[in-house]
Amino acid sequence: KCRKGPLDIVFVIDSSRSVRPFEFETMRRFMMDIISNLDVGPNATRVGVIQYSSQVQNIFSLKTFFTRAEMEKAINSIVPLAQGTMTGLAIQYAMNVAFTIQEGARPLHKKIPRIAIIVTDGRPQDRVTEVATQARNAGIEIYAVGIQRADMNSLRAMASLPLEEHVFLVESFELIQQFGKQFQDKLCGVDACAEQEHGCQHSCVSTPGSFYCECNPGYRLNVDGKTCSPVNACADGRHGCQHQCVSAHGSYSCRCRAGYYLNQDKRSCTMINYCSFGNHSCQHECVSIPNGHYCRCRSGFTLQPDGRSCKATDLCNGVDHGCEFKCVSTEGSYRCVCPEGQQLQADGKACGKCGAGHVDLVMVIDGSKSVRPQNFELVKQFVNRIVDLLEVSSHGTRVGLVQYSSRVRTEFPLNKYHSADEIKKAVMEVEYMEKGTMTGLALKHMVEHSFSELEGARPPSHNVPRIGLVFTDGRSQDDISEWARRAKESGIVMFAVGVGKAVEEELRAIASEPVEEHFSYSADFTTMTHLVENFKLNICPEEGKGETEIRSPCDCEALVQFQTNTVAILQSLTEKHILWAHSLAQMTARLEDLEKQIAKKK
Repeated sequence: KCRKGPLDIVFVIDSSRSVRPFEFETMRRFMMDIISNLDVGPNATRVGVIQYSSQVQNIFSLKTFFTRAEMEKAINSIVPLAQGTMTGLAIQYAMNVAFTIQEGARPLHKKIPRIAIIVTDGRPQDRVTEVATQARNAGIEIYAVGIQRADMNSLRAMASLPLEEHVFLVESFELIQQFGKQFQDKLCGVDACAEQEHGCQHSCVSTPGSFYCECNPGYRLNVDGKTCSPVNACADGRHGCQHQCVSAHGSYSCRCRAGYYLNQDKRSCTMINYCSFGNHSCQHECVSIPNGHYCRCRSGFTLQPDGRSCKATDLCNGVDHGCEFKCVSTEGSYRCVCPEGQQLQADGKACGKCGAGHVDLVMVIDGSKSVRPQNFELVKQFVNRIVDLLEVSSHGTRVGLVQYSSRVRTEFPLNKYHSADEIKKAVMEVEYMEKGTMTGLALKHMVEHSFSELEGARPPSHNVPRIGLVFTDGRSQDDISEWARRAKESGIVMFAVGVGKAVEEELRAIASEPVEEHFSYSADFTTMTHLVENFKLNICPEEGKGETEIRSPCDCEALVQFQTNTVAILQSLTEKHILWAHSLAQMTARLEDLEKQIAKKK
């Protein structure tokens, strides 16, 4: 057996029609005789076989088998192609496919010889000189074995140098088995590592006629090609350690600075939370720092000399608060208040009279499939008629619009537009969503997002009423009770308008108290006449259950103004619908008269 290092060997076998069946059997035996003397395995010699005629067929690649028994079984199963002799095409396949890393060839930097053994019995029907040169330049060592009728010039054009060691001509197929034994000696050569003083510090790898040195894992070969030095695994900067990289024996480990611990990913570090130990005694807040902690007070408090306790400061006396009427200290802060009948302005300091119907209004419209496109356009017109009668500005009324179906989409928040024209244009550009009816999800979105200060709702201290107006035409596909309750508990005055297949029980759950004055229903989108009276709400101070609910006069004025405007819009839409119906009746009567006149003439 060969005592040399590993090889990557690919047999390129001619199976053209000129090779008779019994002759092809001798070629099988030739391959198996050579393989039987090789040390095959994933880390030893790897073997692949391809056959060719007018086309190329891969029998097995370098990564397919790693035992001689598997290889011999595959070789015995080869069915000759019995066509032409395209030797150049076979060399091209060996170079572009068989000797690639994807097919099992080892990388070139490992210096494992790549050997192609071409066995043919005739003259190639394509060009071989150029493609063979490319293959040799790519690092493939080519042995050309011709049998019987093979063309010597073609063999010499294919083979590597020196030609006397890489070109062989066998007189007949009967002699190829005997030649195989001679070729085996030529292929294996001598074990250079065993025959001479190689000087490798770690290990020596034999190659045909030579050798090279390799280092153990964790070491790299020095420029002398023989000695090895430890690899600094941290030096290439790819270790990913957040704090420190420690190199050892070709590998590395990550280490954290004092006051931090290494996370489970073995790379990142997290500061030790000394506050979590529970012994800091801070009255308000504990702040952890590397190697310790300190106490901190909330805004409006000062840390006492003991470094742990906090004392509140009266900010109304200690700062220039700028309140026009009165400053009220709160824990760690302050707020301005106004006398009864006046409203805190947007600056949070000045007081003024109530705005003319100024509210924060969010309309939540049903965009489910059952609404249908033509009715959705009516809803958009209704929204714009409301906008026409509002004093829209950043300090006046603010309007937001939400559409929902199986999901919820904010068409525009309260702080998006500051004029009626901008809002109306945006409304007309709203696209119909279709799909399901998730009213509960829409209410949740309205409470958590639409009436947040981040999206433009004024703070409660400004006494600007928050109104939610919900349009729906069917039963909700999710539960609405929880978020309807939360909306009202958060101070939002809820109106519910149902059309078509809307469920009265759900409308009542959405509407504010008194329920009868905050929900309405219509059979379809074009007959909403009776909704008008339902919007005449009495929402000023009221008595109930022995207790008086005191509301801001500004709150009452604003909501009453909103009611009045909404009623006017509904009345206008109803009148237009009646006029349209009257015109249609007149046109129908005229058509009937014309038909009667035509009938008389006949």
